[in-house]
Amino acid sequence: MSTESKILEILNKTQETRLNDLVEMTGSSRQMVHRAIKDLLEKKRIEKIGSAPKTFYRLRPSSSTQAHQLVEADQRFLEEHFLLVTERGLRLIGVDALIHWCSRQKLPIEKTASEFIATRKKYLSYFQPNGLIDGHDKIHSTKGLERIGLDAIYYLDFYAIERFGKTRLGILLHLAKQGQNRKLMDEIIELSHERINRLILEQRVDAVGYIPPTIKREVQFMKVLERKLNLPLPHIGLVKVRGEIAIPQKALPKIEDRVSNARFSIMVTEKRKFNKILLIDDAVGSGATMNETALKLKDNNLVKTVIGLAITGSFKGFDVIQEV
Repeated sequence: MSTESKILEILNKTQETRLNDLVEMTGSSRQMVHRAIKDLLEKKRIEKIGSAPKTFYRLRPSSSTQAHQLVEADQRFLEEHFLLVTERGLRLIGVDALIHWCSRQKLPIEKTASEFIATRKKYLSYFQPNGLIDGHDKIHSTKGLERIGLDAIYYLDFYAIERFGKTRLGILLHLAKQGQNRKLMDEIIELSHERINRLILEQRVDAVGYIPPTIKREVQFMKVLERKLNLPLPHIGLVKVRGEIAIPQKALPKIEDRVSNARFSIMVTEKRKFNKILLIDDAVGSGATMNETALKLKDNNLVKTVIGLAITGSFKGFDVIQEV
């Protein structure tokens, strides 16, 4: 009996089992068990639960292998755009993610796949050839912003789309920040750095600024982003000051309150002057923070042009992104 067959037989009896136990119970070498597990994961016969050193393996639930009639092109599209993290913390992509989602919603797979693809393609139509979404109209249509300091604003993707919720990048950003997950942060940066560098070259940016976070976390996404991007440009001095109680933008439902919060919490410590600055933030809802930062830079005669860039942004005008 092959090592793979032994592992499947063991998991059929014992459910969740650790690697060390599989080595002992199969009588195979650790290397052979590792190779067999890798093959079984790729074949989607088993799934991994947890992370090292607390990693367990189990048979993949039968619902994840539900039959479907999706053509190869649709499967590839789902593989690129449909991501789901289950209530147990399992990461599913593509057809597996859709099947799980449909199973929970009690929806037909093929029909739902067609609806998702059509919806996602509608939002993809907003992307420019450089791989960015132009948020110029959004920022100018947001009522409550007295003055516009941003000369342009772009997103790498929308945070969420209708009916299906958060996009793949939106999910990664949400989980990376909430779980302070460095691996997910690295994945976001890997998906982002090429387009950010391209924008800098196209726009001839000569300095960059990172919007500082409000909520204290041991692992700050914006700090990781700044360090890993390692952009060869001057970094302008921006500081977030807090009152006795820190109030994050996402806690404020009114645009006027968001503008006031940004105005009195973001401080510019920069003294140098630049022609064009790129401001980077993780998510843009109302755009108040980035816009107020741009206004302060201009009012202090530190820059002529300010471009904003967010990892994700809202589709509508004034919108509240609660989760990040």
